[in-house]
Amino acid sequence: MKIALAQLNPTIGYLTANAQQILIAAQKAASFGVNLLLTPELSLCGYLPRDLLLNPSFVESMGTTLQQLAQDLPPQLAVLVGTVNLNTLATVAGGKPLFNTQALLHQGKVQQLFHKRLLPTYDVFDENRYFEPGTESSTYLLSQTRIGITICEDLWNDEEFWGKRNYAVNPIAELTKLGVDLIVNLSASPYSAKKQYIREAMLRHAAIRYGQPILYANQVGANDDLIFDGCSVGFNRAGELVCRARAFEMDLVVVEFDEEQRDLMPASVASLPASEDEEIWNALVLGIKDYTRKCGFSQVVIGLSGGVDSALVAALATAALGKENVLGVLMPSPYSSDHSVNDALQLADNLSIQTHTLPIGELMGDYDRTLAQLFMGTQFGVAEENIQSRIRGNLLMAIANKFNYLLLSTGNKSEMAVGYCTLYGDMNGGLAVIGDVPKTRVYSLCRWRNSKGEVIPANILTKPPSAELKPGQLDRDSLPPYDILDDILERLINRHQSKVQIIAAGHELEVVNRVMQLVARAEFKRRQAPPVLKITDRAFGTGWRMPIASRWIGESW
Repeated sequence: MKIALAQLNPTIGYLTANAQQILIAAQKAASFGVNLLLTPELSLCGYLPRDLLLNPSFVESMGTTLQQLAQDLPPQLAVLVGTVNLNTLATVAGGKPLFNTQALLHQGKVQQLFHKRLLPTYDVFDENRYFEPGTESSTYLLSQTRIGITICEDLWNDEEFWGKRNYAVNPIAELTKLGVDLIVNLSASPYSAKKQYIREAMLRHAAIRYGQPILYANQVGANDDLIFDGCSVGFNRAGELVCRARAFEMDLVVVEFDEEQRDLMPASVASLPASEDEEIWNALVLGIKDYTRKCGFSQVVIGLSGGVDSALVAALATAALGKENVLGVLMPSPYSSDHSVNDALQLADNLSIQTHTLPIGELMGDYDRTLAQLFMGTQFGVAEENIQSRIRGNLLMAIANKFNYLLLSTGNKSEMAVGYCTLYGDMNGGLAVIGDVPKTRVYSLCRWRNSKGEVIPANILTKPPSAELKPGQLDRDSLPPYDILDDILERLINRHQSKVQIIAAGHELEVVNRVMQLVARAEFKRRQAPPVLKITDRAFGTGWRMPIASRWIGESW
């Protein structure tokens, strides 16, 4: 029996196009003699449609599209399609109005429905807002093979692997007791760095522990701040990897299930990215490409300062969209160094992207004159420095509006964490490309890109970082060195370490106190930032739910 894993890239809410993706994959699978096609979680509507699920007409349209897709599919092929289904008991017995469902389509009809049992509510997930959990183990008999159906989180509750359970039931253990021959999992598991290694370790452990072959079909692509890496895989009963789809690309992988041996046979195994930098680079490129395309843009504009952050964003955008679709804008002030302008121009030349130069000195003078009487008797400070950034932000937004470009914000995670960024200035934009990339990783990614052929000028990577908002300004005047800052932020934000633990790791009390205060005070800025492409387990996006009006800094976080 042949089974295919369709690694699809749906667009949220674009039901007809998503159905067409499924149909094309099904036709290709049928040509290979496939018996069962697996598609990712919510493959018909894309993961996660969020409050679109509260719209009855959206849910109704999904049902209509599903029925039409069932009629269009090759009749000999059984297809599992991710969708939602009404909870008909909700109005009587209570509960949420929908189930997160896999629908089995075969011979022109919807034959069976299988409901997700474990609904995550951590990080970016809030599935209890919309869905009622399924209560029964789901199986399907195809030929002489009993297949256990699970959906994403249903796999992530093995107390032996994790050391604890987050839910009362373990669907994999229950399916094993029912005597299934094969377990399939249909997922929309968002990307974070090195997550695939955890997934594969978990799947390998489950296959060995329960003596069950497992197929895992994951979504690929990007929707808003979430990136999906694909990397769909299969493990045989011995926990051996038998197939893997490509990372960060749509793919179709066919694997054979030997019904006599009750096991999966070896098939194609795509390689994973060779390094963490390559993996993150590919994720960010996909994030830019899909966010731009799915939001209806074809071109982007970036403010080029001659610094490392804008250089990385420009290089990523060029890789994602092509040099002809990236515009770099230089906006030098009287405080801009010659090398910053030259470095930005050299970068643009290396990338072969178009540039425009818009000096802002006269505009700064106009602001100074307008505010002179009101600011009389005060010292030059942050307010005046930020005017420069806001002038630049206004110019970039004007260009974006005029030519229908998407403005890419260039601030990194370190800056967003401590508020070293300007609202309505360098924070302007439709997408914060590297808002989840710490400054030290920014340099690492640039060096990785240059190892494939130098595009980022060496001077950008060696000169001290500076916002150049006043004469002789350097980042280190206001912040700890980035290697120190990033380690503190990693411990504070990602690992939730206390002040005592961070100090015990070798950091000075005064520095730790200062960083914790900066992080707390900058929350109002982060709340107004563009969507941040998520590449870590703790990004400043939908999974970050901190209060703004809070006085808590505390001994632990």
